[in-house]
Amino acid sequence: MLTILGRGQKYCDGVSRRAFLKIGGFALGSIGGVGLADILQAQSAAGTKSSHKAVINVFLGGGPPHQDMWDIKTEAPAEIRGEFQPIATSVPGIQIGECFPKIASMMDKFVAIRSVVGCSGGHDAYQCVSGWPRGAMASLGGPPSIGSALAKIRGPVDPSVPPTVGLAQNTSHGPWSESGQAGFLGDAYKPFKPNGEMMADLTLNGVTLDRLQDRKTLLKSFGELERAAESNRGLNPFTEEAFGVLTSSKLVDALDLSKEDPKLVARYGDGKPYQYQYDGAPTCNDHLLIARRLVEAGVRSVTLSYGRWDSHGANFDLVRDHGGKLDQCVSALVEDLDERGMLDDVTVVVWGEFGRTPKINPNAGRDHWPQVSCALLAGGGMRTGQAIGSTNRLGEHAVNRPVEFQEIVATIYHNLGIDTMTTTLIDPTGRPQFLLDRREPMRELV
Repeated sequence: MLTILGRGQKYCDGVSRRAFLKIGGFALGSIGGVGLADILQAQSAAGTKSSHKAVINVFLGGGPPHQDMWDIKTEAPAEIRGEFQPIATSVPGIQIGECFPKIASMMDKFVAIRSVVGCSGGHDAYQCVSGWPRGAMASLGGPPSIGSALAKIRGPVDPSVPPTVGLAQNTSHGPWSESGQAGFLGDAYKPFKPNGEMMADLTLNGVTLDRLQDRKTLLKSFGELERAAESNRGLNPFTEEAFGVLTSSKLVDALDLSKEDPKLVARYGDGKPYQYQYDGAPTCNDHLLIARRLVEAGVRSVTLSYGRWDSHGANFDLVRDHGGKLDQCVSALVEDLDERGMLDDVTVVVWGEFGRTPKINPNAGRDHWPQVSCALLAGGGMRTGQAIGSTNRLGEHAVNRPVEFQEIVATIYHNLGIDTMTTTLIDPTGRPQFLLDRREPMRELV
């Protein structure tokens, strides 16, 4: 949609409102709602930008079974141990599940956390993208996700590329495709979603760049007409940046895998055929490649939802399918980042909302188990080649080095160059709020 409204009007408050131009979903100087120019203006409060550190957050929606992935229970009875055997990794003394041979071969670049505790039990990505349980700071609008906080604190790397992007496919169970919320920071800092509500924002809807420039000139003319009354100097820098996003191909190119080396695309795989998806996310291996391309283009935070791990039935068939595909794309991502010299600057985290029951149910499945979960990390300059924490013989609860969600998120912030011990964000009441309650990063990793 292209809309240009004419001369400025006087409203009941006596304030003259500037005409606005709207292309696709971006409103420049719009009245009501949040347009791209508003977002860029809000993000200008970020201050000095750091070097381009980034995070790729892979959410395994549904709750992956910890004891079938990174914490194989060889000494447990068969009704708990299940069908999988441990395999050796490139790090002596560390074994992981047999469905992950590629990750095992490069375990020196990974960290397996086997004792994640504090799961809220909700079937959603909220804790994994923010570190907070759903409902925290409800009176303020909720805490911001990692990507939204990063957008506020650091701002964009490139004015034509949004700082935070959510790639999660829309899912029938909506919370499994959550890319993070801006919380009390407001919509100006919410993730850009090219696969969802904001796809139209990338499209000029039949408006050529030449015509867009004509309308840019027209908007400047409107500003000149109103200058005497409003001391308006024409387009502000945030509107200029908004035009930059619309006219730049950088973001669109990053999303276009036809521009990538076909051999590299094949290394990641496509995750097809999609199986066990039901109301969850497909196993889109190519989303991890797109995530790398987005980071390379200037995005600071990419979130995505991979697979549907709610294995109340046929758990072992599901893990063979999802696990093998995840093994391929995660190993390819870490290898790709390393080859490009990006791995120390990009943190990769792979985790879900909770673990699964030690005892296998009559349907060969595992049910919800918020008592303990797991996570896999790589990059970010961390000390990798470790397995941290452990559960008891039956995989029921953490017995050694329980790790809170917020410790992992604090580590991610640390890797991004943000000091969680001192950094605060101003809430709508004007009070500073720390990013997390538990603010120290994991001592084993930093």
